[in-house]
This record gives sequence, structure tokens and C-alpha cells, in this order.
Amino acid sequence: MALSVKQMMEAANAAVPKITPAEAREMIAKGNTLVVDVRDAPEVESSGKVAGAVHVSRGMLEFRADPELPTHDKNFAKDKTVILYCGSGGRAALAGKLLKDMGYGQVYNAGGFKDWAESGGPIEKP
Repeated sequence: MALSVKQMMEAANAAVPKITPAEAREMIAKGNTLVVDVRDAPEVESSGKVAGAVHVSRGMLEFRADPELPTHDKNFAKDKTVILYCGSGGRAALAGKLLKDMGYGQVYNAGGFKDWAESGGPIEKP
């Protein structure tokens, strides 16, 4: 049975808890946390990213997150807390669901980059 984007978003939002920028900063402060920016490269280049975040566009996420592949990014480990964000939270939710399906346990959606920036979260400019 084919799924609509609405259905995919409902499943992703049910599986991946949404957190505030303040909650994300608390998790980051505890350590063993990976922050992932799943936006496309032009978005990151124009606005910067969360300080310390790893940029992996949503289209490459599976290939970076799977330790069995030669394209695996060593920042990804299933024992880490993973916090994802994008432009407004939709891609982060879908990416989070994907990581949960791949066996990542602690996965959170921090919403949009704008929310982080407006809350005073630290940013790295390109």
C-alpha cells in the first residue's frame, strides 16, 4: 500500500520526539550526543549550522549512518543521542524515523535551524 507524505510525517512524528532548542542544548551539554543538520548544502552555506553539528543531507543519511558501508561517517554511533534539525522540522522528523528504523535508539527532532538561531544557540558560519 502506497503511503502519502502526510502518513509518512504522522509516523515519523509518532516515532521521533520533538524537542525545544533548550532541551537540545541540555542534551548536548551531557555529552555523547551527535547533532545532524540534514538540510541541503546551499541552505547550510547561506545560514551556517548549529555549532558542532555534522552536515549530512537527508539524501545521504543512510549511507553515512550505516557502519557496514565504506561511506560510513564515524560520528554516527548507535550508542549516541542523535539530534536532527532541518529548515522547519519535516525532513528532520523523516530522517529521525529512518535512523530509528536503522537501530538508533535515542533520536530527537529539534525542528528548524531558525528556531535554534532565534533561541540564541551557538552557530558556526561557513
